[in-house]
Amino acid sequence: MNQYETVFILTPVLSDVQMKEAVEKFKGILQAEGAEIINEENWGLKKLAYPIQKKSTGFYQLIEFKAEPAVIEKLEVNYRRDERVIRFLTFRMDKYAIEYAEKRRSLKSTKKEEN
Repeated sequence: MNQYETVFILTPVLSDVQMKEAVEKFKGILQAEGAEIINEENWGLKKLAYPIQKKSTGFYQLIEFKAEPAVIEKLEVNYRRDERVIRFLTFRMDKYAIEYAEKRRSLKSTKKEEN
């Protein structure tokens, strides 16, 4: 099993409920295919570097997971079919990216404990 990270941008015209529903859909696809979700982050509404489909903002979402390589194709086909997704990127993490992600998660959890 490889470790992957996927970031996708949802269209900004969605309500909060619709956005969460879309995220749950993609998490459900991963879990149905036997992927183990390690981390999930909602980065919120951010400005895009350039307009996409005449939109200048989007809801960013990150999901980190372990899965077999065949799962990625099914996930990306679903990204392409869903009109709520305006961009996505999925990549396999090497050992350095995995170490960095673990450090980032541990730093985030210690900041939450301090607050």
